[in-house]
Amino acid sequence: MPSPTTSGPGTLPPIWTSSSSSTISTSHCRRWQEVERLRAERNAVANKMKGKLDPSVRQALVEEGKNLKEGLIALEEDLVQLTDKLQLEAQSIPNTTHPDVPVGGEESSVLRKEVGSQRSFNFAIKDHLQLGKELDLFDFDAAAEVSGSKFYYLKNEAVLLEMALVNWAISEVSKKGFTPLITPEIVRSSVVEKCGFQPRAKNTQVYSIEDSDQCLIGTAEIPVGGIHMDSILAESALPLKYVAYSHCFRTEAGAAGAATRGLYRVHQFSKVEMFIFCRPEESGKWHEELITIEEDLYASLGLHFKTLDMATGDLGAPAYRKFDIEAWMPGLERYGEISSASNCTDYQSRRLGIRYRPSPSEPPSTSTKKGKGAASGPTQFVHTLNATAVAVPRLIVCILENFQQGDGSIVVPEPLRPYMGGLELLSPKFK
Repeated sequence: MPSPTTSGPGTLPPIWTSSSSSTISTSHCRRWQEVERLRAERNAVANKMKGKLDPSVRQALVEEGKNLKEGLIALEEDLVQLTDKLQLEAQSIPNTTHPDVPVGGEESSVLRKEVGSQRSFNFAIKDHLQLGKELDLFDFDAAAEVSGSKFYYLKNEAVLLEMALVNWAISEVSKKGFTPLITPEIVRSSVVEKCGFQPRAKNTQVYSIEDSDQCLIGTAEIPVGGIHMDSILAESALPLKYVAYSHCFRTEAGAAGAATRGLYRVHQFSKVEMFIFCRPEESGKWHEELITIEEDLYASLGLHFKTLDMATGDLGAPAYRKFDIEAWMPGLERYGEISSASNCTDYQSRRLGIRYRPSPSEPPSTSTKKGKGAASGPTQFVHTLNATAVAVPRLIVCILENFQQGDGSIVVPEPLRPYMGGLELLSPKFK
């Protein structure tokens, strides 16, 4: 695979070093220069016409301006087409990778940490589907009739459990200085693309809305990433840390089999996402902070899990480095991913146009509103990071399967009890 090249602040996005992309980039640059030259000539002609002129001179300038306008229209149309082609090329380019990222497929990922151990059961364990049926916690059959496969109704205490997980996660993460958000769940396709996803590609995970330029979000990372789009932030405002609640929608194209049954892989789910905008030199530090927050959350619930430094073959296009947490799910008899934390460096901010102005040249302001900022001083692109605090369905799987008792009841993890009215036990509805 050709190596991507990176660009400096204020330049075009990175492009492939392949001949086809280089040709498109060169053509785009030349066409842009031609457009700028004609615009300058048009403006010069317009300035010449402001004073008193001989009628013949004025008429000549009018004709020249008309020709320039017609030529400019044609060139601008070509420039738009070349820009679209260049954008498509740029979208296929992944981020560079951290030098410590293991090379290879998912099997090459490296264990960073392991917390707890697999629980021993002295009774026949059940998976979350059987437990949910006996506890009357969800209904997949009715949801399949109403919406299709991989949808579900949560019922009874499962509703309380979802609310508890969301409120607990937001409360705990907010204590770390994160600002709570509830995001839009429909966004423009262009924002999805700028965040590094391809909403209309083959086998995409994104639901696109027909006859519109909008999509349903697959993660709150997208609307939070866009909240400061086309902005120049004050360095004193960084880092900007958000914890966002949203519903997420994914096509799960190609997903099938026993490993994805039940709540593990669904089309719609609730999630609490952490997101950070920071200075480039601090993104490594904040990446470690995010994975530590995740590990502390899951350890406090009493889960057994392992943290992995994911290999290059498992990194999404935006990720420079990604840590995944996989928790033990005894009913499914395997570890399952419950969260990830990614450092995307400036991959998303370049496309979204999010920069900051270093302190030496900025006025004493902490405003994060869109605008041009201070009149002097070079700007730099921020780095962006995202991490899952709670992916609700998968944590429900973990809680039901790990904390099941011999009588079919489920022990509610202690941190969640205050958010469930003090409820300590989920008991079977049917004997």
